Amino acid sequence: MKINIVGPGNMGRAIATRALAGGHGVCVVHPDAAPARALAEELKQRFPDGESDWAASAGPADVTVLALWYDAALQVARSFGAALAGQVLVDICNPIDVSTMDGRVTPPDSSAAEEIQQIVGTDVKVVKAFNTTFAGPLTTGEGHDFPLDVLIAGDDSAAKDKIAEFVRSGAMRPFDVGPLRRARELEAMGFLHISLQQPLQLNWQSSIKIFP
Repeated sequence: MKINIVGPGNMGRAIATRALAGGHGVCVVHPDAAPARALAEELKQRFPDGESDWAASAGPADVTVLALWYDAALQVARSFGAALAGQVLVDICNPIDVSTMDGRVTPPDSSAAEEIQQIVGTDVKVVKAFNTTFAGPLTTGEGHDFPLDVLIAGDDSAAKDKIAEFVRSGAMRPFDVGPLRRARELEAMGFLHISLQQPLQLNWQSSIKIFP
């Protein structure tokens, strides 16, 4: 698959690493050329046999990942919406008040993923994934010697299957948790996971594990 990673931050780097480890091509997307080019070059050094590039805007791809905070994800969805037609769009954000890190900013009857789906329209299939994982464990695909669990929600089964394939190729375990409205619970879980980092001194290295 060809995968656009919108955002050259820690999560973008981690997801791109898993994509390249799984044999997929990656394009780092950001309007500022410097950080996008820098991450693409870093990835080329780590995966010399892989396909990594950068671009100022999202082009044709099988999957586009919004590796962004909530407000930026909404802005990109508005900007790139038409260009994403036919793609699977992965929303990874947790819509929290970043000024206080205290509480979600979406209403109880919605989620960031559902808002993004409304913005981009039905020609784009939105999937919620990776919002319950942190960049450190995600970079290696494991937490405490266990494969990382990635929880996936979406309304289109083929789109979810595509993301599950991506997750498995990166040596992680996908779990389909249901329709896109389950993103509400995933975002609540993501917020809880974030809120536990300081009191438990987890240093962003913890992961959520499901033992069937």
